[in-house]
Amino acid sequence: MHSDLVAALDIGGTKIAGALVDGSGRILLRAQGPTPAGEDGETVMDAVEAVLARLTASPLWARAGAVGIGSAGPVDAAAGTVSPVNIPGWRGYPLVERARRASGGLPVALVGDGVAMTAAEHWLGAARGHDNALCLVVSTGVGGGLVLGGRPHTGPTGNAGHIGHISVDLDGDPCPCGSRGCVERLASGPNIARRALKGGWSPGPGGDTTAAAVAAAARAGDRVATASFERAARALAAGIAATATLVEIDIAVIGGGVASAGDVLFVPLRRALRDYATLSFVRRLTVAPALTGTDAGLLGAAAAALAGTPVQAPAGIGG
Repeated sequence: MHSDLVAALDIGGTKIAGALVDGSGRILLRAQGPTPAGEDGETVMDAVEAVLARLTASPLWARAGAVGIGSAGPVDAAAGTVSPVNIPGWRGYPLVERARRASGGLPVALVGDGVAMTAAEHWLGAARGHDNALCLVVSTGVGGGLVLGGRPHTGPTGNAGHIGHISVDLDGDPCPCGSRGCVERLASGPNIARRALKGGWSPGPGGDTTAAAVAAAARAGDRVATASFERAARALAAGIAATATLVEIDIAVIGGGVASAGDVLFVPLRRALRDYATLSFVRRLTVAPALTGTDAGLLGAAAAALAGTPVQAPAGIGG
């Protein structure tokens, strides 16, 4: 059977999504399940295999030529292993080999979730047409990836651009990664909510304590909620400006659940960026919301698979 599709897996700390995707980025079949992030590694892998099984059960599976995985990181693409900060049961876990077995021996391409989102945005989203870009996933964690010289730049292990673990507060709170004051510790959804609760924010009658609820409160004028988002925005601005100064990107694209807060995040972020991106060659740096939405991880994983298979790879994929 001719292989004109790839399977894509997007593995995060909250959910595992799967899809069958064609060479133009069309998603033909979807599957999804929760991530049992607090369980042991085999239980997490069982959840991945359950999502994959829903894909392999489809008649479309016969057209799949490869599997692409975008995983929370760090990842080691060369070794085929993952050690996500927010999935403690996976440390050096042989995800590529296990996915290869579960897929019936198809080739497997592994990238970090930030790199996956970057590939998607460069292929079909807000970074399309930009030769030098930083793309960020701001959600349960904060990941990122780079486009340099017109191509996604993954680095030797697949983690290049992992902005979430750049320290922007030298005396800040300890981060699960082992460092202090990381962008993720200040700007991820759970930490936005944690800081708001600590500052005295009171959830509504439903008791919702997510970052989305904090964003809603900020839109309604709650000062504590607004301050928590402004703190996150400054952390993101500092990390983006540092990256721009180092590698001369001209756009930063932000996706993930926290980005759905809209102006609650983007207005203070753009304002703070003026304080940090001060050198002449980074002052024109722009910030834009991602366009590929919740499908970014799947599309980026598909892009990784397409880049390494005989299926025609889209322009800009590879490197």
